Amino acid sequence: MEFNNNFAILSSLLFLSFYVNPAVCSGRKLSALVEQQPLLLKYHNGALLKGNITVNLIWYGSFTPIQRSIIGDFIQSLNFRHAALPSASSWWKTTEKYKGGGASNLVVGKQILHEKYTLGKALQNYHLVALAGKVNDLRAINVVLTAKDVVVDGFCRSRCGTHGSTRGPAKGKTGTRLAYVWVGNSEVQCPGQCAWPFHQPIYGPQTPPLVAPNGDVGIDGMIINLATLLAGTVTNPFNNGYFQGPATAPLEAVSACTGVFGSGSYPGYPGQVLVDKVTGASYNAHGANGRKFLLPAMWDPQTNACKTLV
Repeated sequence: MEFNNNFAILSSLLFLSFYVNPAVCSGRKLSALVEQQPLLLKYHNGALLKGNITVNLIWYGSFTPIQRSIIGDFIQSLNFRHAALPSASSWWKTTEKYKGGGASNLVVGKQILHEKYTLGKALQNYHLVALAGKVNDLRAINVVLTAKDVVVDGFCRSRCGTHGSTRGPAKGKTGTRLAYVWVGNSEVQCPGQCAWPFHQPIYGPQTPPLVAPNGDVGIDGMIINLATLLAGTVTNPFNNGYFQGPATAPLEAVSACTGVFGSGSYPGYPGQVLVDKVTGASYNAHGANGRKFLLPAMWDPQTNACKTLV
C-alpha cells in the first residue's frame, strides 16, 4: 500500500496557548472588544465519504476489554438515534450538512488485536500505514489505536493523532484510495496535551481538569481526538474536501473549533458542559449503552460557525 496523504490533529493546548481565535471563542468575556468573523471552510470539490461506512478497529498494544468497549460504544453512538438529547448522534448529524448531503453511517466492523507489540513499542508513520493496511475493505475507515506505552513519531510533540489515505489493491493504474485514522493513548506520555480538559494543561491557563465521563482519562481523551479525526475523515478524506488553510496543515470540521466543548468557552476553559450528579463527570453527549461523552464543537456549514451541543 502506498502512503498518499496525512493530516495531524495537534493538541488543543498547543493551539490555545499561543493565540486566541475569535471565531471559535465567541463566548469569551472580551468578545465585545473583537469583531466576530465568520469561520469559513472552503470546499475543494473532492469526494466526501457518505453512505454506510465500516469502521475497522486495529488495537496495537495492551487495552482492557472495558477500554475497547468504551471506544466501540462511541462509534456505535454516532448513529444511535435512541439516546437522550444532547446525543452523540445529533453531534454527528452536522456532517450531513456538508456538500452532497446524506448521512455518513458508521458501523463497527472488524476488530484486530496486536497485543504482542509485533512492531515494537516505537512506531513510525510507515508502521501506522502498515497496520491500517491489515484490512482492505472498501467503503471503510481503518482506525489504528496505540496503547499508552507505545511511542509514535511526533506523538505529544506535534500531534495527538492523524488521518490520511493509502492506495489499496490496484484497480486500473491508480488503485483504490482507503481512508485511515490513528489515535494514541496519552494517559502516560502527555495527558496535559492530548487528554485535556481531563488533565491539567501543561501550557496556558491552569484551570482545574474535568472528570472524565467514562472514568478513564486516556480513553476519554482518545474519544475527543477520534471524534475530531472521524469528522475530518468523512468531510476531507483525500485532501480535497472541506478545510481551511494549506492542504499540508488544514483546519477541518472539528480541528477548526479546537478547545470548544460548550457555550462560553475561551482559551483554557472548555465552556459550560453538563455534569453527572452522581459521579461529577463532565459530558455533553449521551450515547449507546448508557454511555456519556465529551465531544468537541463542529463547524456548521449553514451558519459558518462552530456548533456545540450545549
